Amino acid sequence: MAATGVGAGDLIAASVAGARYGTVILWAALIGAILKFTLNEGLARWQLATGTTLLEGWVSRLPRVVSIYFMIYLVLWTFIVSGALMAACGLAAHAMVPALPVSAWGAIHAVIATVLVFWGRYIYLEWAMKLFIGLMFVVIIACAFMAFPGVVPVLSGLFIPRVPEGSGPFILGVIGGVGGSVTLLSYGYWIREKHWTRPQQTPLVRLDLAVGYVLTGLFGIAIMIVSAGVKPDVMSGSGMVLEVANHMGALIGDGAKWMFLIGFWGAVFSSMLGVWHGIPYLFSDFYRRMKNQSVELTEIGPGSLPYRLFLLYIALPPMVLLFVGKPVWIVVIYAVSGAFFMPFLASLLLYMNNKKAWLGEWINSWKSNIFLAAALLLFAVLLVFEIQRRMG
Repeated sequence: MAATGVGAGDLIAASVAGARYGTVILWAALIGAILKFTLNEGLARWQLATGTTLLEGWVSRLPRVVSIYFMIYLVLWTFIVSGALMAACGLAAHAMVPALPVSAWGAIHAVIATVLVFWGRYIYLEWAMKLFIGLMFVVIIACAFMAFPGVVPVLSGLFIPRVPEGSGPFILGVIGGVGGSVTLLSYGYWIREKHWTRPQQTPLVRLDLAVGYVLTGLFGIAIMIVSAGVKPDVMSGSGMVLEVANHMGALIGDGAKWMFLIGFWGAVFSSMLGVWHGIPYLFSDFYRRMKNQSVELTEIGPGSLPYRLFLLYIALPPMVLLFVGKPVWIVVIYAVSGAFFMPFLASLLLYMNNKKAWLGEWINSWKSNIFLAAALLLFAVLLVFEIQRRMG
C-alpha cells in the first residue's frame, strides 16, 4: 500500500513545498499520512465486518448514481495517472540512461509492468513491491540524513503547525498527495489475497496500515528535507526531479545524485506496479456486481477477462500522452472530478460505517468519526481550491 501510494505526484508536491518553504510545513506530510490511514482503516474495517468490498457495498446498499459516478471518475483517473506514471518512470530511467528518450523508457516500463501483472501471481508482486519500497525508502531517507538541517528545524516543522504566506495550496497539495487517492480502494483486494477476511483480524490490518503510513509519512518528510535549498523558480513539473538530484550532487557529491535518482525510480515504478495490479480489481468487481453476480476473489482477479481488459486499458491508450501531450479538456475534467474523490470517500465512510445494522460492533468510534470529519473538511477545501484554480 505504501509503495503504491508514493508516486510521482507525491514527490512533485513534496519537493516543490520543500523548495519553497524548507522544513516549515513538514507537519502537512504528517497530517496527510494520518488522514489517509483513517480512510484506509475505515474501508478495511467495512470489508472485514461485512464480508463485502467497499465497492460492492456502494453497488448493493447505496443509490446507483454513487457507483456510476465512481466508475466515470475511475476511467478518467486511470487514463491520466497511467500516462503520468509512464512519463515519471521514463524521466527517471532517462536521467540514468539517456540513450533512450523519456517516451521510449515510459513505454518500456508500462509493458514490463503489464507482463509482470498479467502472468504473475500476487505473492511475486508482493515481494517485488517490498524490494522497491525498501530501495526507495532506504535511499531517500539516506539522502535526507545527508542533507539533514538539524534536529530543531525538523521537530519545529513537524509539531508546530505554521502557514507561511502563500503556502495554503502547497500544504493542501502535500496533504492530498501523501499516500495516494483511489489506490486506497485496492487495499481491500490485497488483504483478501492475504486471506485477511475476519473482523477479528482488524487489529492486524491496523498494524499493517500503521507501518505503511509511517513509511509514507517519513518518505514525504524526507523528500521535503532533501528539496530544501533548491531554488523554487526551477521547480516546475517533472523537471524538478533532475533539479533535486543536481542539488544533492552539489551539496554532497555525485554519489548522492545517483542515489536520489535510483530512489525516485524505485518510487515511481513501484507505484506503477501497484496501480497496474490493484486498479483492474475495481473495474472487474464493479462489472460483476452490476451484472448481479456473486463471485469469489479469484473470479475478479488477474485471471478474469474484465480484469485483463482493464489492465490493457491502463497500459496501452495512455501511452498516447507520452507522445502528444495531455489534451487540455481531459486534464480539466480529471482535475475537477478527481478532487471530488477524497471528500466523496470520507463522506461515504462517515455514513456507511456508522450504521450498526451493517457493521454491528465494528462501527466507527468517536475518534474515527473525528478524523473522518477532518478528512472530509480538508479535502473539501482542496476540492474548492482545485475548481477555482482550474476555472479561474
